[in-house]
Amino acid sequence: MKTLAQILVIAGLASFVACGPSAEQKAEQARLDSIRIADSIALVQQAEQARIDSINAAMAADTTVLEVPAE
Repeated sequence: MKTLAQILVIAGLASFVACGPSAEQKAEQARLDSIRIADSIALVQQAEQARIDSINAAMAADTTVLEVPAE
């Protein structure tokens, strides 16, 4: 009886391990990962563009006139 119980436990574990995500689930996960990565890249590009725009605005607004002292 003890041997039968061990065999059933091992068979149960083996069947549990064999049941993984299906190809459809893996494809869906890959699609979601791709979307997440694309969104992250877009956010980084937006932040970089905002930084460049800020630098350009600061440079355009810098109208400091240096006065040269008369000798």
